Amino acid sequence: MIFLRQITQDDIAVIKGWPPYPAEFSDLDYALRDRGWLDEYSQKPDAEILIADDEGTIAGFSIIAREPGGIAEFRIALHPERCGRGVGRTVAYLSLMQGFSDATTGAVRLIVRKNNPRAKRLYEEMHFRNTGECIEEIQGKPVEFYRMEINRTAFYGVDS
Repeated sequence: MIFLRQITQDDIAVIKGWPPYPAEFSDLDYALRDRGWLDEYSQKPDAEILIADDEGTIAGFSIIAREPGGIAEFRIALHPERCGRGVGRTVAYLSLMQGFSDATTGAVRLIVRKNNPRAKRLYEEMHFRNTGECIEEIQGKPVEFYRMEINRTAFYGVDS
């Protein structure tokens, strides 16, 4: 059973030692390495890095970075051997539960690569809505993304 816990320094070394992602997800490999997401978000005071612990093994991690105005940014990375096995849905759901556990968080947003239809479909199934498009520079290259967001009402399934 997967649960979330706070990251430790030992976890960072383990994640940075993971094997590379398969070709389908190779563009995301940078997130696991030096100067990737762990280094970037561990320096941000309002960011939580959460380990997805599956019976003592790290299945992945997520980031909830709170911003002013009740918004939180969401990121997720899975162990390369856990991709495509339904782990992402579980980790995303548990992470959103953590994100919305702060009563001041009204919405969680993310960006998803346009060349990752599987992830976009997962987020749509979880009731994220597309809020636009953007281009971000990743490792010196422009990458096209969809912007997506879910608010508290949509997450909890409460009609307004």
